[in-house]
Amino acid sequence: MKAMKKEPSEKPLLSKSTAPLLEEVHRRLAPVWPDAHPLLHYHNCFELLIAVILSAQTTDEQVNAVTGELFTRFPTAKKLAEADIAEVERIIHPVGFFHVKARHIIDTAKALEAKFGGDIPPTLEAMLELPGVGRKTANLVASACHEVPGIIVDTHVLRVLVRLGVCPKKDAALAESIVRANLSQEKHTQFSYSVNRHGKFTCTARNPACTPLGRGSLGHGCPLDDLCPKIGVKR
Repeated sequence: MKAMKKEPSEKPLLSKSTAPLLEEVHRRLAPVWPDAHPLLHYHNCFELLIAVILSAQTTDEQVNAVTGELFTRFPTAKKLAEADIAEVERIIHPVGFFHVKARHIIDTAKALEAKFGGDIPPTLEAMLELPGVGRKTANLVASACHEVPGIIVDTHVLRVLVRLGVCPKKDAALAESIVRANLSQEKHTQFSYSVNRHGKFTCTARNPACTPLGRGSLGHGCPLDDLCPKIGVKR
């Protein structure tokens, strides 16, 4: 789930067809996936921020397998800022790209200490200045920690929006701007998590539930089957 710092485009504007489609997707998926919280394991906002940075281009399960040791050894921004990078690399090695990620989380911890007294920045814009933090990470942490409505476009969400024809290409910033323009703000966070779970368990990258070989985690077909043009789905 690669974090991206690209700013969302101001276009497209409100669409007469996209707005009702997103509302219907939210109406159908929110009751199926009501838990609007990360699947990552964390005890505070510092741990969540570090875990989300580590989750780039890997799974939540892989991140959860290493963060127990990481946060036991480095429980605060101050401790992580002072960490030996070789030790951090050893701990997080299973998540992949561990050289870059180790540097990012240590540099982020240093920035948190220097600029915010070890706390999470109060705004999404301030979070985007942290090393390794893109819009997906900032939206997720802001929504979970500051109760700010967040549009969290990860790999799963982007795949679903492209297949639905909501977003014309795999561009996370564009997808975020489309949802922001066409769905009421109070639904942003729940929509993000519902679509994320739908993409993770039902509208999977390979053999989604709408295909003959597909096996959705719900044990039946896709709840969006009649709405979806299935763009890019290989049958």
